[in-house]
Amino acid sequence: MSRSIAITGIGAVTPLGENFPDSWAALIAGRDAAAPLGLFDTAGCRCHEAASARLPALPRHSRLSAKAVSRLSRASRLAIPAAHEALASAGLLDDSGRSLLRELPLSVSTTAGGMAFGEDFLRRVLARDRSHLFSHVSRYLPQQQVLDLQQALGFSGHSAILANACASGANAIGHAADMIATGAADCVLAGGFEALTELVFVGFDCLQATSTGLCRPFDLNRSGLLLGEAAAFLVLESDEHAQRRGAVPLGYLTGYGHTTDFFHLTQPQPDGAALVKVMRAACGQARVKPAQIGYINAHGTATPVNDGVEAKAYLTFWGDEAGATRISSTKAAIGHTLGAAGAVEALFALETMRTGRLPPQLNLQTPIPEIAPALVGAQESSDGMQHVMSVNLGFGGSNAALVFSRRPLSSSS
Repeated sequence: MSRSIAITGIGAVTPLGENFPDSWAALIAGRDAAAPLGLFDTAGCRCHEAASARLPALPRHSRLSAKAVSRLSRASRLAIPAAHEALASAGLLDDSGRSLLRELPLSVSTTAGGMAFGEDFLRRVLARDRSHLFSHVSRYLPQQQVLDLQQALGFSGHSAILANACASGANAIGHAADMIATGAADCVLAGGFEALTELVFVGFDCLQATSTGLCRPFDLNRSGLLLGEAAAFLVLESDEHAQRRGAVPLGYLTGYGHTTDFFHLTQPQPDGAALVKVMRAACGQARVKPAQIGYINAHGTATPVNDGVEAKAYLTFWGDEAGATRISSTKAAIGHTLGAAGAVEALFALETMRTGRLPPQLNLQTPIPEIAPALVGAQESSDGMQHVMSVNLGFGGSNAALVFSRRPLSSSS
């Protein structure tokens, strides 16, 4: 990267909390959010649990009318508070809660967007209920959540929506970093959001990808994933831009990699070669060796194929330089949040580096032997971590990795 990229603000709404500090505290305490799903009827499904979030109150100065609020999708109700928290923590909101940067590029990820509107539209049509049909169609635009964010927080500008399966969140952050690195932008709001929807839940259930028991990443007896919902945002700035306004960086994004393995629609390449390549690419850009990565927030879906491939990839990635790298998948706590996963997990990785506190690997009974020594136990900590990584895989063979460092790229190694 030709310009150092500072992270100056973060915010999140997850199944563990209505803001990032609460979510982080619950994660470190070893809580998980799995519970019977009450958002829609799961009769006929194999699985009946998910990790749903409690919707926070919208920012007091959002300038959204009561009617506008009533028409927001669940996805927007998650995204707006998370983005507001990120801008506030970066010192980019004025006294009225509006963005100080009227032109603020936005790079976001999702897979379902406002799909709930489409589901409700179909229900009404099948029931021959034509009331309010147009409002559902008009709010089903793929860019609707972006428009909601801009209206609520008072900014406009270039926006990009990435829908690249479960690597989307990491790619949205990487795209924002590329914009800054190339000089296309000085500051970008990046992140992802995902709300639980019936079509997505039933789809994963039909694939038999969800677990009917505990979500057990990297366990020999893992049986499937836990679906979740969340929103997470980061404020990325060039180091020069952050210094000019006196912002104190939380860390730096020093490496980003993305590959596609072209192996299968839903399964990763068996030998993990594409995942190894993307991790090496991210480390190469960050100018660090694998052994210098103190913690990896793994993709770890707890599906039989994914975790086995991921474990192989880590062993190859480390080679003879495993060092003291620690690993955990936080999906056991908050579920797989699909398009938001890469953004939420990037925040968790960044906070691990900042605090030295390691998210424990929940629900682990019989770990995959090859990586068992690296999996995080309860109440672990590690002082002085200089670099961490967040890794994501997606359907269609998409792989993405992000490296965060304490210091900017010029001095990160």
